[in-house]
Formats: sequence, structure tokens, C-alpha cells
Amino acid sequence: MIRQRHFETRALFVLADLSAITLAFFAAWFLRFELELVPLRQAPPPFSWYLPLLPGLLLLWPVVFYFHGLYQNRRGNSRIEEFFTLAIANGLATLILAGVATFYRPVLDPGSGSYAFFSFSRVFLTLLLACSIVFTTASRLSIRAVLRELRRRGHNIRRVLVIGAGTLGREVANRILSHRELGFDVVGFLDDDQELEHPLFSEVPILGPLGDLNAVLEEKSVDQLMVALPVEAHKRVLEILEAVETECVEVRLVPDLLQYASLRAGLEDIDGLPVINLSHVPLEGWQSLAKRSLDLVVSGLLMLAMLPFLPLVAALIWLEDRGPIFYSQERMGLDGRAFMIHKFRSMRVDAESSTGPIWAVEEDPRRTRIGSLLRRTSIDELPQLWNVFRGEMSLVGPRPERPAFVHEFKHKIPRYMLRHRVKAGITGWAQVHGWRGNTSIKKRLQYDLYYIENWSLKLDFKILWMTLRHGWLDNAY
Repeated sequence: MIRQRHFETRALFVLADLSAITLAFFAAWFLRFELELVPLRQAPPPFSWYLPLLPGLLLLWPVVFYFHGLYQNRRGNSRIEEFFTLAIANGLATLILAGVATFYRPVLDPGSGSYAFFSFSRVFLTLLLACSIVFTTASRLSIRAVLRELRRRGHNIRRVLVIGAGTLGREVANRILSHRELGFDVVGFLDDDQELEHPLFSEVPILGPLGDLNAVLEEKSVDQLMVALPVEAHKRVLEILEAVETECVEVRLVPDLLQYASLRAGLEDIDGLPVINLSHVPLEGWQSLAKRSLDLVVSGLLMLAMLPFLPLVAALIWLEDRGPIFYSQERMGLDGRAFMIHKFRSMRVDAESSTGPIWAVEEDPRRTRIGSLLRRTSIDELPQLWNVFRGEMSLVGPRPERPAFVHEFKHKIPRYMLRHRVKAGITGWAQVHGWRGNTSIKKRLQYDLYYIENWSLKLDFKILWMTLRHGWLDNAY
């Protein structure tokens, strides 16, 4: 049943992508050679010269999309994540097409009957990229909107059975139930303890003991099994896995590592021996190099762009109280190492002379007049681009704290020091959701750990985009 649904959904997306790419091809041709958005220097080539590209497009694009995971189950992915994945995949496919088109350019000359060579229009390829991003994104978002509406109405639902009605099992059920639009429905629990009581069981009942597994799978037409048993029930887990070998059901094992796991667990190998790393950070190897490359390029370009405005900002700060332009302060970053962070000064020179380290608050009396504007717009943070360029920080990451606050929080808030497993950032997942300034440290930590556990370049681009839209203005004081 699940395989059939997977096949039908994938086929739907493949057909939609093929239609979108075909439409993008004709739209790019029309915009380039019929509408002439960019003036032509010579007569437009015959359409028949470009038409052989279309079969290549229809073969290349689905292959690239497949290797980018665009035909996998993506329930739960946000629209922004979908857009960035599509943009990257379309960009790669266009790049491959441009490379092939550079070497394969023969066309049959109708006059002489021999083959001639010509160059495909770079403007056409650029328009093809833009149109393919627009059309594939629009088609996929439309399909997902229809599917979500169908799921809200009870169609295209995957029926989930949770094994274990304890704390872990109830957490699994609650998370599934809180996102019904994703198309999952919890039909019930199986647990040997029939006397368990919890308000959730009025909505999602305990259907019987674990021994009834095969009967319940058939009776409830279960699509997916979520095994959420405690560590000490290891033997029962093996029995369950053996019992479902003959069933057409997906099995998900939820490890009971929450009591001592620090970050998302990662499976490692030591000479054939599987080892679970409880502090796994996905930011390593080539991914770390890619993130550093992004930091270098973007910070360098932004600093160059900032140079013309630097004298104006510096003059406004200096004219108000004749104090220093920049403010440097010790912060704690990667692996707990201290570094000096740089900002445009937004407070009085003696702001903490009588109080020591304290949080900035809304309408803080220590701010200067120009400092209020700098902090509200987060312009005061821009000198940290130099920290990023030097490698002390990253564009995206948990915001660095002062050592005095770190020493306080690490003894009060469990797992607080895990946020130092990656470089601190100018902006972050917590900041674009409004958790900055004098807000809940525990809530900020939740967002920071989510970022660390789920890091990807795509997530970094998403955070940067959200920052540009609205993320740096919330709670900025």
C-alpha cells in the first residue's frame, strides 16, 4: 500500500516537473527571441535549432531532481526549503546543459546539406533557468497545497501504529497529531501494560498487548509502525521486528536516547563495530569547507559594499559624544574559545562601569541616540563581518555570549554548552524567530540545538533569507 502511494506521488511530481520544464523551455524561447527582452544583435535562429535541446531537458532535469531528493517523501518540508532545493537543482541542471551545449552545437544547414556550428544563446539559458525555477516551484507548491487539503479532509492518510504507550510513545503520538496536515493518523498504541492512564488515550487508545501486533496491523490497515520502547525492552524490539518481516508495513525505530543524548545521534563505524555518537554534528568534512567558503565570499563582498557608508556611520557615532567608533567585547565561540567581537558602539562609553555585565533591555537608558537607531536596525552588528572573515564567527550560528553569562548559564541550563559545538553567528535560527535580546535563554537554546542538529547549507541560506526579510528587527534593542 505504501509503495503504491509512493509510486503514485512520485509519478505525479515527475509528470508535473516534465510539464513545468517543457513550459519553461517554450517560455524562455518566447522571451528571448519573440519578445526580445534583451535586444538581438542578429536575426533570431530557427526554432528547429533549439528544439533538440528539449528531449535532453526532459531527461536531465528528473535525474538531477532525483539526486537532490526531490522525489523522496518530503512531508514536513517548508515551502522555503522546497524553493531552495529546487533553485539549486535547477541551477545544476542548467549548468550541465550549458556545458553539454558548449561542445555539441552542430545543426544541419538546409542550404548546403552539411552540418554547421552555432552557439546557444546565454540569455536563453539564463531565462531557461529563471523560468524553470518559477514553474517547477509553482507546480510543486500547487500539488502540495492540494495534497495537504486532501489530507485535512481525510484523504491520502498514512495510518500509524505506535508500539509502546510510555513517555516516549506518547511523545511520538503527540508530535504526529500536532501536524495532521502532513498526512499521518495515529490509529492507536500497543502496550503490555493495559492499566496505563493518560488523557491522550481517550483520543488514541491502547488497542492491546504487543502479542496482538499482526492482528492489529491487518484490522487497522496500518501503513507505518513506530516502535517507541524503552532501552530495557531490547528483546521485545527484536521480537517485533521479526514479527513484521512478513507484513507490508514501514517500520520506524525511535531510540530511547533522550535521557542521555546530547545532540542528534549519528551512526559511526570503528573497524566494523557500529557506534552511536550522541553528540554528532553534521557540520564536518566538505560541508564545513563549503560553509567556510560561503562565509569568506559573502563577508568579503559585504565589507566592500559597506565601505562607502562607513564614514557616515562613524561620523554620526563620534559627533554625538566624541567617543570611540567601535566597541570590542570578549565572547565565547567554537569549543568554548574566547574571542573579541566587534560592533559599532551604541551605548555610552561608561555603560557598565557601575553595574558590570548586564543585559541590554528595551528603552535602555545607556544607549546613545544614534545607538538606538543602530540597534533597532541591527546595523551595530555589521562589524562582525570582520570576525566572520577571520574565521572566529560564521554568518549563521548561535549568537555568542559573554563568558560571564556562559559560566552562569552552563550551571543552570542543561545542555547549554552544546551550542558551542559550532561557530557563533551574526544571525541564527533563534534570532529569525524573534528569540534574541532579553528573551528566554532556554527557548533560544532549543532553537540553537535544532540548528546544530539539522545543519545544512540549505538551512543557512534559509536563515539568511529570513534575516533579510524580517529576522533582524524583532526584539532588536
